Amino acid sequence: MPSNSVYLEQSFPTQLQRSWAEFRENTLAMFGFWCLCLLIVITVFAPWLTPYDPQYQTGELLLPPSWDLEGKVDYFLGTDDLTRDILSRLVAGSQLTFGYAILVTLASGLIGVALGIVAGMTSGLKSSFLNHLLDTILSIPSLLLAIIVVAFLGPGELNILIAVWLALIPRFIRAVYTAVHEEVKKEYILAAQLDGGSGFYLLKSSILPNILVVLTTEFTRALSVAILDIAAMGFLELGAQAPSPEWGAMLRDSIDLIYTASWTVHLPGICIMFSVLVVNLVGDGLTRAITVGTE
Repeated sequence: MPSNSVYLEQSFPTQLQRSWAEFRENTLAMFGFWCLCLLIVITVFAPWLTPYDPQYQTGELLLPPSWDLEGKVDYFLGTDDLTRDILSRLVAGSQLTFGYAILVTLASGLIGVALGIVAGMTSGLKSSFLNHLLDTILSIPSLLLAIIVVAFLGPGELNILIAVWLALIPRFIRAVYTAVHEEVKKEYILAAQLDGGSGFYLLKSSILPNILVVLTTEFTRALSVAILDIAAMGFLELGAQAPSPEWGAMLRDSIDLIYTASWTVHLPGICIMFSVLVVNLVGDGLTRAITVGTE
């Protein structure tokens, strides 16, 4: 009888499949991933998830959270000194802190990565001048840069977003510039250039895949910095103004109640800490997964 003598071709997992498999094996990274998805869902659907209007005064003054003996289930996380529901304010504030941080990071990342790639592909005096200029700018903390920008533009939510956006762009430029500049010096890039490979082809097929770890790390770090800077500006009364439910502004408004109603201070602080922790867990997991996937 005729038999099939054709051997089945062995399939090898792609880089994306290897990275995803490695990411799934990282328990902390997966925990951070699902928590990040939850934060994004809460941020996007915040207007429909708040049980009360963030500015609605319930008449219950400084009511403790529901797990306290004096708390009520109707106000799960209690109320503040103006009888407003804290859960509603935290959910609504996710858009002003976490949501704005994502938008600012993406906007600064697009511009910073593009400029960093262009700068990294150049050499000579222009490259050296840009390198020293970025070193000078990055010696100033991003929060201080944002404060300087706000000092010129004035306080307000829009101005603080512009300030944080301008403060994050040099970080992206410097990281991408360094990574691309080091990659261009490698022998395989020189060999591809001698074979007639164009700059765009080399960038697409060789340089960008090899600096993916740098991009992931920088986006994660920038998002964490953006969350902290926006919250810090709100706390310093340079960003969101009262009665905004922005997490930093909520901390500022309730700092005097830390001994009498500590939950009004702890809960916004926990939200800020949790969001930064989740972002860092996902970023660390992605960095490890991409590194393993490229091996």
